[in-house]
Amino acid sequence: MSDYIVEFNNVTKEYVRQVALQNISLKLPRGKLIGLVGPNGSGKSTILKLIAGLVRPSRGSVRVNGRQANRMLASEISYLSELDVLYPFYTVAETIDFNAGLFRNFDMAKAREMMSFMQLDPGKKVKDLSKGNRGRLKIILSLARQVPLILMDEPLSGLDPLVRDSIIQSLISYLDLEQQTVIMTTHEVTEVEPILDTVVAIQNGQLRGMAEVEEIRMTHGQSLVEWMKHNLA
Repeated sequence: MSDYIVEFNNVTKEYVRQVALQNISLKLPRGKLIGLVGPNGSGKSTILKLIAGLVRPSRGSVRVNGRQANRMLASEISYLSELDVLYPFYTVAETIDFNAGLFRNFDMAKAREMMSFMQLDPGKKVKDLSKGNRGRLKIILSLARQVPLILMDEPLSGLDPLVRDSIIQSLISYLDLEQQTVIMTTHEVTEVEPILDTVVAIQNGQLRGMAEVEEIRMTHGQSLVEWMKHNLA
C-alpha cells in the first residue's frame, strides 16, 4: 500500500469558460488532517470534486488508494459539500436514519454519540434548525462513515465561533487517523491550524506551496497565516 492516499499527476481541469486547475501535481499522505487553503475561486473545491470522482480532469490523472478516481469509489469516500443538501422535512433522527440506509459503512452508534455531543435535538426538523446546527448535522453525517477518506468543503463556513469550536472538537474526538485521512478546504485558518498536519496552498488554479504545519512553526518560525501570505503573495 502506498504512503499516499491521493495522487495528482499533471492535472488540469477546464470548464467551458474557465481554467480551474493548471498542471497540478501533488501527493497527499495517509492518516493526516490536510487543509487546502487559498482565495475564493482558487480551485480548492475542484480538487475535492476530482478526488471524489464528481468531475474528471481535462488532462492528467487523479488516483485515490492507487486507483483512478471515479464515482465507483463513493463507498470509500465521505464527501461533505459546502451546499446544504439536507431534506428540510426530515427530523435530525430521520436524516441520520436515511443516511444509514444509504451507506453500509455508516456507524449509527457513532452518529448518535456525536448527536448527543453536539446537543442536537433528534426530533427537530431540519427546516427549523439554525445554520450552525445544520452544519453540525452535516459534520455528523460525514464523520459517521467508516471510510478511509473524508472530504470536507468549507465545513466551518458561516458558522459562529462557538459552533466552529465545537465542530473542531468533534474532528479531534471522532476521527481515527490511524484508519482515516481528512482533506478539508477552509477559510478559518487560524482556528483549524492547531489540528492540521499538512497544508496545501492553491491560488489561481496553481499549487503555490505544500508543507507540514509543525515544520512551518518550528523550522520557519511562522504561523500558518504568515506562511500563506508568503506563498500566496
